[in-house]
Amino acid sequence: MTGREFFRTRTVAEALAGFRPARRTPAETVPLADALHRVPVAPVRAPAALPGFARSTVDGFAVRAADTYGASEGLPSYLDLAGAVLMGAAPGVEVGPGRCVAMPTGGVLPDGADAVVMVEFTAETMPGTIEVTRPVAPGAGLVRADEDVAAGADLVPAGRPLRAPDLGLLAAAGVVDLAVHARPRVVIISTGDEVVAPSTATLRPGQVRDATASALAGLVRDAGGEPVYAGIVPDDPGALEAVLREVLPGADLVVVSAGSSVGARDETAGAVAALGEIWCHGLAVKPGKPTLLAECAGVPVVGLPGNPLSALVVFRLVGVPLVGRLAGADAPPPEPTVRARLARDVPSAAGRLDVVQVTVRDGVAEPVFGPSALLSVLTRADGCVVVGEPATGLDAGAEVEVTLYR
Repeated sequence: MTGREFFRTRTVAEALAGFRPARRTPAETVPLADALHRVPVAPVRAPAALPGFARSTVDGFAVRAADTYGASEGLPSYLDLAGAVLMGAAPGVEVGPGRCVAMPTGGVLPDGADAVVMVEFTAETMPGTIEVTRPVAPGAGLVRADEDVAAGADLVPAGRPLRAPDLGLLAAAGVVDLAVHARPRVVIISTGDEVVAPSTATLRPGQVRDATASALAGLVRDAGGEPVYAGIVPDDPGALEAVLREVLPGADLVVVSAGSSVGARDETAGAVAALGEIWCHGLAVKPGKPTLLAECAGVPVVGLPGNPLSALVVFRLVGVPLVGRLAGADAPPPEPTVRARLARDVPSAAGRLDVVQVTVRDGVAEPVFGPSALLSVLTRADGCVVVGEPATGLDAGAEVEVTLYR
């Protein structure tokens, strides 16, 4: 590899489809309260049917549906009130021919009943007699004992991060602990003689505070990983390789934020190549072309450009899905999007993916342009528009899909 060549350039689509390390984090057992967004290692099956008993979904009266056929306001059906069901208790009465039982929403359906008529379509014409003015079909106003989940059926699948409703269903089934993939440990390494800690009070000429590492840590947490900061590595030959050797045994993913110069890129590529195999060195994307993807000792390594905007854009594209994959997810969860009209022309070059930052107001997407060294371009944006490789730009007024930042 010469000092002024990319090792192997790929498209973003090729990277997402082809760079798929086999590594997965091990299983750990967590309480249900800590399981949000975690990925089960295996399907969690229902130990019993849910809700476990036939129950009413409305306030009304449990009936035999046949006793209401033909009922109308002009010719109602009259039923004898046999009693009432109390919440949290088994029914003490049955529903026989010509009889009904008062029901609360969620109450246990008494034996003999096959429907519940809503209270809005009834009236108590005299003590102990209920007038029904609308017919109901069998199954109306109730759920079966196994209608939510059958015994032995999957409550939640493996490979999909748990959402809030999943936690509710698991709680309903009595699942209070479950095995999930551990959060991936993502080691973040910053490089460069000019990079100093954010706590540096006074900058000397040429120095910059390390902004990228903090932002990457936030993206890692959002993706379900555990960021581990390994510090700032100087541009000394061999220094990065030594740090990589040190952190690889305890990492699930290593992210190197390198300088954008050819020399800095070569330093990262050389250190990584000494320890593993480079899958690509260069992505057909703007911003973020000088990106490296590799595996070292079974651990995926992502080498990012030093400019903060470029680093964060490309990590969203390929790093975030990689963190989710390491955590056991079969596919990244969909990001929120909105349709909008472009406020102005957006230039692009065929053969590369262009990621354009935009603000969105009243259905109009206004591009936010600026050098890749300016982090404020991202902080001002509400989301981004991706211009595909075949396109040579987008016209003002074109309808686009904006991926919104959370």
